[in-house]
Amino acid sequence: MKRETLKIVIIGHVDHGKSTLIGRLLLDTNSLPEDKVDEIKKISKELGREAELAFVADQLKEERERSITIDTTQIFFKTKRRDYVIIDAPGHVEFIKNMLTGAAQAGAAILIVDVNEGMKEQTRRHLYLVNMLGISDIIVLANKMDLINYDKEIFGRLKAELLKFQDKLNLKVANFIPASAKEGDNITRKSSNLKWYKGPSFLETLDRIISKRDDIKKPMRFPIQDIYTLEDSNIILGKVASGVLKEGEPVEVYPEKKESRIKSIKVFNKMKYSAEKGESIGIILQDKHDIFRGHVVAEKDSGAECVDRFNGRIFWLSEEPLEVNKKMILKCTTQEVPCSAESIRNRMNSSTLDILEPNAKNLFCNEAGEVAFRTERPLVVEKYSYIQELGRFTIESDKGVQAAGIII
Repeated sequence: MKRETLKIVIIGHVDHGKSTLIGRLLLDTNSLPEDKVDEIKKISKELGREAELAFVADQLKEERERSITIDTTQIFFKTKRRDYVIIDAPGHVEFIKNMLTGAAQAGAAILIVDVNEGMKEQTRRHLYLVNMLGISDIIVLANKMDLINYDKEIFGRLKAELLKFQDKLNLKVANFIPASAKEGDNITRKSSNLKWYKGPSFLETLDRIISKRDDIKKPMRFPIQDIYTLEDSNIILGKVASGVLKEGEPVEVYPEKKESRIKSIKVFNKMKYSAEKGESIGIILQDKHDIFRGHVVAEKDSGAECVDRFNGRIFWLSEEPLEVNKKMILKCTTQEVPCSAESIRNRMNSSTLDILEPNAKNLFCNEAGEVAFRTERPLVVEKYSYIQELGRFTIESDKGVQAAGIII
């Protein structure tokens, strides 16, 4: 039987211990090759420091020398229960684009908070972003308990502050865990230094998360990435965004809503008769329609539709503000279309959630907003709460990614 895999994103303010936590997990679950341990010791010696757990995760030379994480890195470890992919998301404001890229792939989020420093602006912003991206399984790790002598009252004050903010976001944090990633307290096993804490360890909490399979039950959507011609057949490549794609099933190809049927499914060196959400495959349709990258294959009569107007909740990343009616590029899965903001209904502070201005004309860097969009051509989208892959989008310009958002 194929082992289950859960992707988790680790978020939090810079220096609160994300890389140290990752290092501890890799070492304590024996997920690190011996030559990597030797490499870490060698690099630590060259930099004039003792070996640090954070160096396990910080793979880039620049990261090691600056002692911060500057890239979204995927790292793997496993328990008896399942395999895990850690998406290590940077904490600095200027690296928030990378954090969004990582969080968008995750099934659960770990918010790490230094108990000495408490919640910072970046802590609140990361919680807002994770909530916006629809990640409902959130674990808070109160780190560096060793530096406050494992004080229960200080932990309690931090927990109360976090509970107050989660109520403003209308989200539910699964567990609050006191821990020390550096010392190993409450990470992979319970600690005698925290006898007053009666809950599970961090790793036990992770293993209790139930992976969501709801998107398999949703109608099938298959955004087209590319088309290859082989032996007089058009092989259509893409990744199943939701539902299950089956050989022989009737489909519609958008935006023109052309009807056809799945003739066969192509995977390298394999016979395959169905593919579910998340699988990258090739398909051959029964009918030879004109099909291009950005078209979407949908289950017949499943409610798919093309729209040129929708409402989105966005996080603005660019130093150049969002302006009403200014032309931009919107990307949703493989679909790419010029768009503009018809109105900014609410301009919000992403750290406090305060509404700064209703019916605004601009949205500024690191602010959030509810925006009405209009696109120059129709595209297939869904509410993010229904089908995530088709409910998530980015706004881009020739200067790069300007915003990330979800369709509401």
